[in-house]
Amino acid sequence: MTLLTQTPPSAVRRRGLLAYLVLAYAGMWAAMAPLLADGYRRADAREEVGALEQLCIGAAMLAPALAALLVVRVVERGGGVRETLALCRPRPRAVRACLLPLGVLGGLTAVTLALGALMGSYPFAGFGSLDPGRVGSWAVQGLIGMMLSLPLFFGEEIGWQGFLFPRLLQLGGGSGGAAGGTAALVRAYLLTGTAFALWHLPTLLMGGQYPGRPWYLSVPALTVSCVLVLPVFTWLRLRSGSVVPAVLAHAFTSSMSVSMVREFADPNADLDPLTMSLAGWPGWIVLGGFVAFLAFTGRLRPGRYGRG
Repeated sequence: MTLLTQTPPSAVRRRGLLAYLVLAYAGMWAAMAPLLADGYRRADAREEVGALEQLCIGAAMLAPALAALLVVRVVERGGGVRETLALCRPRPRAVRACLLPLGVLGGLTAVTLALGALMGSYPFAGFGSLDPGRVGSWAVQGLIGMMLSLPLFFGEEIGWQGFLFPRLLQLGGGSGGAAGGTAALVRAYLLTGTAFALWHLPTLLMGGQYPGRPWYLSVPALTVSCVLVLPVFTWLRLRSGSVVPAVLAHAFTSSMSVSMVREFADPNADLDPLTMSLAGWPGWIVLGGFVAFLAFTGRLRPGRYGRG
């Protein structure tokens, strides 16, 4: 698959990468500045965020896309934005490609909760919580909310999957096809996942992903989570030739997957994402197993999918 329709010269790629990271990170810190200045701290996983928090989070999520667009237009000055950032219709079957992320991430979350329940780290409310009417109502409301938030997740994945991953692969010596070596692929996955995690540093300092946990624990925990979940998003992007499935996967992971933890837990139990979600150790085991399957079957290699 040709991840970049036009490959800029090496020096331009390096300038573009640096400019992208500076702009994306600066945008995140600027968006979170009001909350950091106010001393906002999230201490409970059941705590709902207020209007100001939602506004700041929304602004931050748009920063990677804006950074990518600026770099493509001003620094790289290459081909069309849509082709360059994979803003195209998923192929070969668009509907199937868009439904797959929901099924995959929903299945991975369900297995994670089951593992946590078996290991005693997830306070499962019992099979009464699986009442079809209740689950159906929750699913409909969750899907509506997820769809309404999709523009914000486009803001992130246009940057991480549309811009950063292909360029890190090229910079590491990969061509996006069969010539891209294993080392270049692994390096691109690790660097993109790490950059994706560290971009969240302002929210981690406020207890966003791991309420009540100190930063020196939450930062490495999210880094592990992002490094493991990023190949799943990338696989969905590669097989479809579009960032759209990756956007849907990210939206499900950050909304409905988190909601599943609350929905099926004992309502009186404390919730700790580090011990009972995709962002915690049960999720690391499940994601690690799935990523290993994708790797051993060659599904994480862009060359498997032909020319896009």
